[in-house]
Amino acid sequence: MAAAATHEAISKVWREEAARVIGGLARMLRDVSLAEEYAQDALVAALEHWPADGVPDNPGAWLVTAARNRALNALRRTTLAAQVHETLGHEAATHVPLAVVEGAIEARMQEEIADDVLRLLFTACHPVLPQEARVALTLRMVGGLTTDEIARAFLSTEPAIAQRIVRAKRALREARVPFELPSGDELSPRLSSVLEVVYLVFNEGYAATAGEDLMRPALSDEALRLARLLEGLAPGEPEVHGLSALLHLQASRTAARTDASGEPVLLSEQDRARWDAGLIARGLASLARADALAAAAGPYHLQAAIAACHARARAAGETDWGRIAALYARLVELVPTPVVALNHAVAVSRAEGAAAGLALLDALEAEPALARYHLLASARADVLERMGRLAEARAAFERAASLAGNARQRERLLARAAACEAPGGARSRS
Repeated sequence: MAAAATHEAISKVWREEAARVIGGLARMLRDVSLAEEYAQDALVAALEHWPADGVPDNPGAWLVTAARNRALNALRRTTLAAQVHETLGHEAATHVPLAVVEGAIEARMQEEIADDVLRLLFTACHPVLPQEARVALTLRMVGGLTTDEIARAFLSTEPAIAQRIVRAKRALREARVPFELPSGDELSPRLSSVLEVVYLVFNEGYAATAGEDLMRPALSDEALRLARLLEGLAPGEPEVHGLSALLHLQASRTAARTDASGEPVLLSEQDRARWDAGLIARGLASLARADALAAAAGPYHLQAAIAACHARARAAGETDWGRIAALYARLVELVPTPVVALNHAVAVSRAEGAAAGLALLDALEAEPALARYHLLASARADVLERMGRLAEARAAFERAASLAGNARQRERLLARAAACEAPGGARSRS
């Protein structure tokens, strides 16, 4: 295998296996930073050996073994060995060969791999860290992304992201955050933090908030992978399935969100034949699991149900806006934020008429959190255009464009503003 192909294979394996390797070591060492150091040592060893020796038949197991051996070299005669000896029995432990000790450790690691990854997720997303630190640490330690990849994804610099990660690990160490799964009353808020990070990562990939690109597929793909991982690790949590359903249903539209020239296409104008049927099926299956588990739907569950209304409509005109508006009304009760209220207003404008929606949108103009939010201005513009109030619509589209941080979104909004001058206020496909 050529060197370039080998390095590509190593990168792929690392991304898939990083969480498992670091999680297993963190459980052994009770130190996330030290666990990552040994895991990185194993990665360096792979970079040294695989180009000459070839990629192993089971590269993930190779990395786990290499990292584990490095940890064992440091701990063999201390804490870890003592714990295993205690497990095997005090009387026999003094005569247990080292190979048996290592075998017991290996068996324990294999049994707890799933819990290790879940522990790592909960540790990286601990509320003691600020939101941006949680995102960076999760992408680095659970997602296996390099510091440079994270920096490019969030339009930051590699040194800035590296410092963010270093500070996050230091904060976890200083706060003595245990490497364990929360239980009891601690579980719900900690799970919310994990789900929030995965949701934020997906959203930044699906609709970039800044820069030249409308989407950053690497981020949304990573969020989908984490969502699927969480479903396997926490199968009894309805909101985990709700989030996975939401992300898969949203991601199913990716190919249809831009035209041949890369310009954005409105949801109502997308070619639904280009929606990914496999992702829709997976999303609907996750939604069904959430439905079966939940006595009452949570926020991600409700948003997934809304996305399912779009996915099930064979054409834009068949969309059940009445149900969407009702689901948003329930979501507003659970998450009474201005952004959710905005989405509810848009749904009402479709279900009950533009005038009803405009009244709700106008009421949101006084919300400080939405004062510079381009989606409020664009929603008002869309409703005004449908009402035939084209001059007002054009001004609203122009205001939305001035507030948009993403270049593609800004271009789309300016094109729609210009279209309001055309006879009949022709809609722009941008």
